Amino acid sequence: MLIPLTVVGFVYFLWSGNFKEIGLATFRMVTQLLIIGYFLTYIFSNQDSFVGYAIIFFMISVSSFIALRNVKDKSLDTYLKFFISIAIGGSFNLVLVLFFVLNLDPAYQPRFIIPLAGMIYANSMNAISLGAERFENEIKTRDYIQARAISFKASLIPQINAFLAVGLVSLPGMMTGQILSGVSPIIAVRYQIVVMAMVLGSAGMSVMIYLYLQGKKHGI
Repeated sequence: MLIPLTVVGFVYFLWSGNFKEIGLATFRMVTQLLIIGYFLTYIFSNQDSFVGYAIIFFMISVSSFIALRNVKDKSLDTYLKFFISIAIGGSFNLVLVLFFVLNLDPAYQPRFIIPLAGMIYANSMNAISLGAERFENEIKTRDYIQARAISFKASLIPQINAFLAVGLVSLPGMMTGQILSGVSPIIAVRYQIVVMAMVLGSAGMSVMIYLYLQGKKHGI
C-alpha cells in the first residue's frame, strides 16, 4: 500500500511544492498507531477502572482542545463549553451502549469501553467543530434562532450522509472488519446499526448542548 501512497506524495509535491507534509503525516500515522497498539495491549490487560476513566477524561480534554482549531474565539469559556458538551453528549451515549445494549458483566471491560469512547468523542468533536465554526459566522448576520438552526444542520451533514450511504455506497469499517474476521454479516449489521445510531446520537446531543450554552450567552 506504500506504492499508491508514494504516487500521491510525489504528485502532491509537484503540484503544491510541499515534499514534507504527506511523508511526515505517514510517519506519524504509523508511529502513533504502533504506540497506541502497545498501549492498548497494556490497557486491555489492566482491569483498574481508574485508568480507564482517566483515559476517557483525557479523550474529552484533547477532543475539546482540537475542536478549538476551527473557531476564532479560543478562550477558556469556549473550551469549557466544548468540554461540557462533549462530556455530557458523548458520555450519555457511551453509558447507554455499555449498560443497556452490550450489558457487560463485569461492567468495566477496557476492550469495549476504550474503542467505543474513542468513536463517540471523536465524532462529537468533529460535529462541534463544524457547528461552532458555522455558528460563529452565522451569528454575525442573523439572530440566534436562525444561526442555531443553520449551524445544527451543518454540523450533522457528515453523519446524515453516512446514514444515507451505508449499505449502498459504503460498508463501514467496523462492519467490514467483523466480516473479514469471519463474523456473520447479520451480526455485523446489528453491531453497525448500534454504532451508527451511537455516532449520530452523540454528535447531535453534543452540538445541541453547545448551542444551548451559546444561547445562554446571547440571552436566550
